[in-house]
Amino acid sequence: MKENGVQTIDRTFDIIELLSAAPNGMGVTEIGKKLGLHKSTVYRLINALVRRGYLEKEQNTGLYRIGLKFVEISGLYLQQIEMKTEAVPFMRQLSEQTGQVTHLAILDETEVVYIEKIDVMQSLRMYSQIGKRIPVHCSALGKVLLSAQNNVSLENTLKKIKFTRFTENTITDAAEFRKEIEKARQKGWAADNEEHEKGIRCIAAPIRDFTGKVIAALSITGSRNIITPEKDDYYGKLVMEAADNISKRLGFTRKVD
Repeated sequence: MKENGVQTIDRTFDIIELLSAAPNGMGVTEIGKKLGLHKSTVYRLINALVRRGYLEKEQNTGLYRIGLKFVEISGLYLQQIEMKTEAVPFMRQLSEQTGQVTHLAILDETEVVYIEKIDVMQSLRMYSQIGKRIPVHCSALGKVLLSAQNNVSLENTLKKIKFTRFTENTITDAAEFRKEIEKARQKGWAADNEEHEKGIRCIAAPIRDFTGKVIAALSITGSRNIITPEKDDYYGKLVMEAADNISKRLGFTRKVD
């Protein structure tokens, strides 16, 4: 009988879980016997996992074992946990300094994803929550996250962006957005001037890991009456200092010229 999608997924995870407990690896026949699966089914599922890097085949023995893709994914997950743990005290401090909501976010292609948030009691109520996604082209977070990309990667990203208008201030032109990214590179921080929500402004700065790679961004978000353009430099300095402190906790050391 032909297996359905759920059966395929279950059997794939059965193979993964079996091999996770077999550091020396196992062959197709042995896997089939232990799981009660036909050899052809095991071979088909294993080939798919090997193509994606989730399993590896030992060339000398022909045995299969867990691949490096799992290490990569686990590393990214643990990195986020570590980053959030290190970031929260500085986010709270920044919220106390400014009286504004702070967000920690990462880049997912053409979207910014909130992974942590610190609220303040007196802040303007905003629709933001952990896990929420917003387009890169209308956020300060997006600008600083893209500012770390080299020109080739940036151009590829810009081609994928749908420059949807959310407010009258939303940037809907790639050339104009490119200028904003260049400003972020020069200043070390970026501003969102009511580009995603009317009446709301944001200031963001990048967070780096021990290699110097930008892996996240930190921002403050609040009313345009408080985070005014005249105070952008002041708030930009505070956000950048907080982001730098988080980066230091992650092992980043800024080079001195």
